[in-house]
Amino acid sequence: MDKALELWSSIPQPAQWALAGLGALSVAKGALSFLQLVLNCFILPGINIRKYGKRGVTWAVVTGASDGLGKEFASQLAANGYNLVLVSRTQSKLDAFARELTLKWANLQVQTLAMDFSQDNDADYERLAALISDLDVGVLINNVGQSHSIPVSFLETARDELQNIVTINCLGTLKTTKVVAPALVKRKKGLILTIGSFAGCMPTPYLATYSGSKAFLQHWSESLASELQPHGVDVQFILSYLVTTAMSKVRRTSLLIPNPKQFVRAALGRIGRGSSERFPNTYTPWWSHDVYKWVIEKTVGATSAITIRINRSMHIDIRNRALRKAAREAKTAKSQ
Repeated sequence: MDKALELWSSIPQPAQWALAGLGALSVAKGALSFLQLVLNCFILPGINIRKYGKRGVTWAVVTGASDGLGKEFASQLAANGYNLVLVSRTQSKLDAFARELTLKWANLQVQTLAMDFSQDNDADYERLAALISDLDVGVLINNVGQSHSIPVSFLETARDELQNIVTINCLGTLKTTKVVAPALVKRKKGLILTIGSFAGCMPTPYLATYSGSKAFLQHWSESLASELQPHGVDVQFILSYLVTTAMSKVRRTSLLIPNPKQFVRAALGRIGRGSSERFPNTYTPWWSHDVYKWVIEKTVGATSAITIRINRSMHIDIRNRALRKAAREAKTAKSQ
């Protein structure tokens, strides 16, 4: 301690003041970041979803709409007075969901379009363009996506799985937006929400292709936001950790894992509340996800070797447990 004081005393006073100023600036920056986190998570409201259209008149397009987050986005948008264009792979699921919604909301109008995004069929996008051509579309939810069936190394990833992830997550989102965004620009008001993932901002071994596809969408969405902002269209990228959906294969909620209803309510309630994010048009709607990510970023770093190594170990463990479970189920089936 005496040596430290002696060393400090040997530093010229102007340099001491400069070092103290840098220290105070660093502390103030951290405090401001924490204050922004608290305000965004618990106090400040987001942009009201009703800003983007008139009740009973304006339409929202939702992809991946028959399951999970897409289904919940559609339900909550209907509750907010939006008519719906539901896009998903299976027509029977779309028809059943449309009936469910129209029974619940008497004046709701619903259009459906069955398309398999993995096929990358231009005719499907032409059908979508024709379907919305006479509608007052104000909102697009880019929710369709695919991950790996279980964590897997890149070299062991099946070719069709790799192809489908990139085609659905990247091309499907881009081509859908290419169809819908001109309608939003024309009316000079609209919202595009694209669903991202922690895997896109934290490199994730054993989910390498999925991780890369979400990182691609992050940069694309931010670039698009800047392009469309002068036209009155808000573009927001939503970051998510685990939610209890079929894609995540997690069934139980916890402090860190909400169900789709909780997550979507937060996503629609916190639009634009991302001032603590690295990217200006990105937000993490579920509060514990936001706190978790903030802690990682302020300590080891989201893209540090430590974080990547932890992600690698975690997903190797998940893979091994999934393989053991599959082996047990196969053994049980064989014995019956």
